[in-house]
Amino acid sequence: MSRTTDRRGGRDGSPRVVVVDDSPFMRGLIGDLLSDAGVAVVGEAGDGEEALSVVAETRPDVVTMDVEMPGMGGLEAVERLMEETPTPVLMLSAHTDEGAEVTFEALDRGAVDFFAKPGGEVSTGVSRESERLVEAVRSVAGADLDAATRERDDPSAAASRSSESGGDAGAGAADVDGPLTVVIAASTGGPNAVERVLSALPMADCRVVVVQHMPEAFTSRFADRLDAASAYDVREASDGARIGAGEVLVARGGSHTLIDSYRSGRLRVKLDEDDDSHTVTPAADVTMRSAAEVIDDPLVGVVLTGMGSDAAEGIRAMADAGARTLAQSEDTCVIYGMPKRAVETGGVDAVYDLDDVAGAIVGGEA
Repeated sequence: MSRTTDRRGGRDGSPRVVVVDDSPFMRGLIGDLLSDAGVAVVGEAGDGEEALSVVAETRPDVVTMDVEMPGMGGLEAVERLMEETPTPVLMLSAHTDEGAEVTFEALDRGAVDFFAKPGGEVSTGVSRESERLVEAVRSVAGADLDAATRERDDPSAAASRSSESGGDAGAGAADVDGPLTVVIAASTGGPNAVERVLSALPMADCRVVVVQHMPEAFTSRFADRLDAASAYDVREASDGARIGAGEVLVARGGSHTLIDSYRSGRLRVKLDEDDDSHTVTPAADVTMRSAAEVIDDPLVGVVLTGMGSDAAEGIRAMADAGARTLAQSEDTCVIYGMPKRAVETGGVDAVYDLDDVAGAIVGGEA
């Protein structure tokens, strides 16, 4: 039976949300946390089939979707929603390796972002991170759903456009004077965006560090996905790890990744788990600032889709150090937050549509 309600009215301008979870307790808890923050919960559902009906009736701005549910689970529900009533979806997933795997599948099927439930007692964990949950809901509600789903099943299109724009391996190698180090920052909408960039990035003489806002249980799986999708050797960062040309490190969740040294075209990183001065971990600002301080060879900073201001200070530092700096265009961003703040610093040389970013990285254009 479909359940809709207007008893939790939101404040002016707040998103309208449908909460989907097979646990009545969790639905009540999540609904209370959101409504206490002024978010309007306009409906609830206990499984995917019911969610389709409630969403069609209430037309919310965002859906919070549990992954594991009897009957129609979260994955099928997301796919059906995108076909029948396209609505931004925030997945609620377990903070485990298995949770990471199914969450990436949900993103592939059209979900915008995810909220990783903390370990231990679920009710305690969710309540403790209520601010993060509310922020995620507001972020997803403001997402560009067209950008989130555009060509997600056809990554070859990105490679084709990159080649057309001059991003082939020969052109990249010719235009870059010496080894090229690339630092890529992303948040909401980032997993698919980063994958599209790396899958289209030619195997020029470059090494890449990716900083994607993501919990520790997810970054290793993310690195595996990027490794399978690109020609690069991709792995999760570890303390003291070194990479050279043709290799990529994904910043580990729960710590900051700093460029520690750079010699003979190989860079070494160190992890910092003690710096709690940033609102996100890993923080792109940390990685970008360290790259600006350490690397003398050609350097490129890239800011992709995401909410918040992380990477703004970092991209400014890279620009001041002589790096080329790029940002994703508003029209192709799921959330035009991080790129917007980066551009506002005056530290971004050029803005590109997502499928032109790979060619711009190695093309040497600004």
